[in-house]
Amino acid sequence: MSDAPRSVNRDGIAATYGLIRPHVRHTPLVTVDAAEFGLPPMRLRLKLEFMQHAGSFKVRGAFANLLTREVPDAGVVAASGGNHGVAVALAASRLGRRAAIFVPTIASPSKIELIKRYGAEIHVGGERYADALAASEAMVTSTGAIPIHAFDQAETMLGQGSVGLEIERDADDIDTLLVAVGGGGLIGGIAAWYEGRIKVVAVEPAGAPTLRDALAAGRPVDAPAGGIAADSLAPRRIGELMFPIARDFVAPDVVLVDDDAIRAAQRALWANLRVVTEPGGAAAFAALLSGAYRPAPSERVAVLLCGANTTAVNFGS
Repeated sequence: MSDAPRSVNRDGIAATYGLIRPHVRHTPLVTVDAAEFGLPPMRLRLKLEFMQHAGSFKVRGAFANLLTREVPDAGVVAASGGNHGVAVALAASRLGRRAAIFVPTIASPSKIELIKRYGAEIHVGGERYADALAASEAMVTSTGAIPIHAFDQAETMLGQGSVGLEIERDADDIDTLLVAVGGGGLIGGIAAWYEGRIKVVAVEPAGAPTLRDALAAGRPVDAPAGGIAADSLAPRRIGELMFPIARDFVAPDVVLVDDDAIRAAQRALWANLRVVTEPGGAAAFAALLSGAYRPAPSERVAVLLCGANTTAVNFGS
């Protein structure tokens, strides 16, 4: 078992990145002119994390768990809206571990197919992530397998925080980063990396304002869980571990985007860059494209495109 630090901070993220680096891609960061998308001209950076193994950032946290924790013969268990399950299945397969994945019925067929392809045992049931989580916890109790939480776990957040490390290495001059939020493991890890040195902007679907409601209440609370990105950005509540990080290091005004804005962002990314993203992967860009987030003229902005596990590849011209 590795002695990598468990604290979700810069040192812990850097140490974890050293462990997972042989297993993950340093994904590209490209520069485009925002005018290509009908926005005011500005230099815009896009982090293409959807090009990661397993189609999303989630593989970073999956490998972090498997490489820093003692894994019993019973293997690992994960509950997921889809992407986390795909990532755990891939990581377990490559490291020779057993994996059982629980997903709700709203999970994308493309994500279910990937989980099967990577050889994990899959269980589909319940309408939401919370249902899959409850079923997975029962299996942990009965088998002795260890759980790998999709977002509310130190190892997961340490892995996801490496996205921020890579962005800073490739673009150390940005002052704003837009990040989509589901359970908060990604933005929590990234915010822990930056520690307030840039503005980290949270973007959520209007149908699943998990972080917005938590910040308003002063603690994680149950929130609605709907919208077209519900399979990746709609847990019941934000993670307990990430909440104090978000409170300290994420911009307090959470940006909400509706389903139409997310669809428009998917179409625009395809039409202009021939980039295919799933709804959750396009949510942060939707904030910019829709005007829900309006940067100042001098603002140096980057947007994280975090996932592309979808079969919907024809968005039109």
